[in-house]
Amino acid sequence: MAAWEPRLSDAEANAEAKRIINEAYRPVRQIPTAYRDFNPTPLIGDAEPIRQDDRRTVPAWAAGTAVASIGIGAGVTGIGCGAWLVLKGLSAMTITGVAAICAPFIGVAFAALAIGAAVSKAKASSSKHIYQGSVTKHTHVTTHTRGVLSRTHNHLHS
Repeated sequence: MAAWEPRLSDAEANAEAKRIINEAYRPVRQIPTAYRDFNPTPLIGDAEPIRQDDRRTVPAWAAGTAVASIGIGAGVTGIGCGAWLVLKGLSAMTITGVAAICAPFIGVAFAALAIGAAVSKAKASSSKHIYQGSVTKHTHVTTHTRGVLSRTHNHLHS
């Protein structure tokens, strides 16, 4: 005799297999995903108020920051596109055209340089020193270096 003998007859095994298959493929109970209110709506006036929970997922400050970021990004993109168009137009020009565009900037730079030189000359007027005698100053510096990263502290003693 074999070590294992079947305990069900063929008819019982077929019935059990049919039961298992029917149970596995049984339709699943449908769960509703929406709710409809069947209460009658009043013909005149407003309907009664219904409590609606506040379920915001984003705080107001975060939404404001996001909107500001989008605005700044759009603005910077516009500026970048404008700069690209200007630079592309300048790169397609001849050397004469570039010189003609740069001439006003060069003129402003020369005017600023001339004004700066005039102011510098005006400030550097000669003055007479009223000091009489010699001036001496004795300064003593104490230095302390400590630590692994070598922090140095200098102390001035006059």
